[in-house]
Amino acid sequence: MNNNDTIFALSSAPGKSGVSVIRVSGGNLSGLFKRIINKDKIEPRHAYFTNFKDDNGDLIDQCIAVFFATPNSFTGEDVIEIYSHGAMAVINKIFEFLRTKNARIANRGEFSQRAFYNNKMDLTGVDGLVALLDAQTDKQRQNALKSLTGNDSFVYKNWRDQMIEISAYAAAILDYDEDDLPGNIDKKILNQTTKLLKEIKSNLSNIKSTRAIQNGFNIVLVGETNVGKSSIFNKLVGSNRAIVSDIAGTTRDVVSQQIDIDGYLVNLSDTAGIRETNEEIEKIGIERTHNEIENADLILYVYNEIPSQIKSDGITVINKSDLLKNKSNKNVIYTSTKTNEGFDNLLNTIKTKMHELMDGAESKISVNERTYELLNETVIELENAINKYDGNYDIFAEHVRRSADSIGKILGVITTAEIADATFSRLCLGK
Repeated sequence: MNNNDTIFALSSAPGKSGVSVIRVSGGNLSGLFKRIINKDKIEPRHAYFTNFKDDNGDLIDQCIAVFFATPNSFTGEDVIEIYSHGAMAVINKIFEFLRTKNARIANRGEFSQRAFYNNKMDLTGVDGLVALLDAQTDKQRQNALKSLTGNDSFVYKNWRDQMIEISAYAAAILDYDEDDLPGNIDKKILNQTTKLLKEIKSNLSNIKSTRAIQNGFNIVLVGETNVGKSSIFNKLVGSNRAIVSDIAGTTRDVVSQQIDIDGYLVNLSDTAGIRETNEEIEKIGIERTHNEIENADLILYVYNEIPSQIKSDGITVINKSDLLKNKSNKNVIYTSTKTNEGFDNLLNTIKTKMHELMDGAESKISVNERTYELLNETVIELENAINKYDGNYDIFAEHVRRSADSIGKILGVITTAEIADATFSRLCLGK
């Protein structure tokens, strides 16, 4: 990446639209902006209506343009935003004009990359932006905004500051007389390290709930053949995604559909009926059913009659209830795709189960694959600092320093001099 280049890109969705947004970022764009709006004086963050013309004086489009002066912009550089009509012919003509002004099309993610290098956001903010752009449900939107607006950054920085402080004190124990240090400093840093480790592990223990928000809550329909799993699946999805037939073993593979339930993204899966079979393709389908069960957050057990034992790890559904005379069992949900009986109750029960599993169980931070691995590294180093402590504060300090480095990688900030700086600036040991 060349940070000296002026870059541009379409920031709104491609295709025909009423308005398109074109963003330009570079080192000194005031002259280019004056040329676009045909004015000698400009005011940052002021919307200008302009007849945007090319160098031959031909009209490109009637646009709104705004200038954001460094450092008060998304990238930290000068930024121009052009709001044009959304025809591809107009967009291409504006791009053509910008190329004549020594600007180039931006690489993928380059605007955010420049924002990162100009300290406008850290990597957790970038993670939040990616998650927000991918958000399909309201819970995903809320979760992504926590990262984007600095919640995750605040937590990580707090943890890292504590690690730097602990490591600095541990190093100071080796270099300074006991009289120059706070009382019981050795016990204090051990207690602080133990407390910090517990907090980080607590957040990691809730990773399943956080991932369910980000990637979808997995609900699986399970049962024997021909109990109506596919009919229930289609009813919940709202379309005929799965084949419905009176022939046993119709579903040979997992059929999945993403739906929104109460703001949560749900991965709903219809599976092959479980039974003894010699048919090879059906065997593969049943094996995949067992894999879906292992990865499920919630299982819908589907029967045509009351089972001898009600399973407590899911929701028991008695389908084809229009054929039943006795519906007295209160621990199951009765449904009929013919009469529509029970589906409101089933959906409400699913919502209740989801909220029981998810509400309050979310980590205070959003954790993706990158941050998950680095947090595990952090835990290992803190555990090593505590468990391998034998009075050698040099080794203790090194393990805590490594844990701070792992958090620094999450934020995208690593400064090797910070431990030494903290020894003096935080401890005030100069005499």
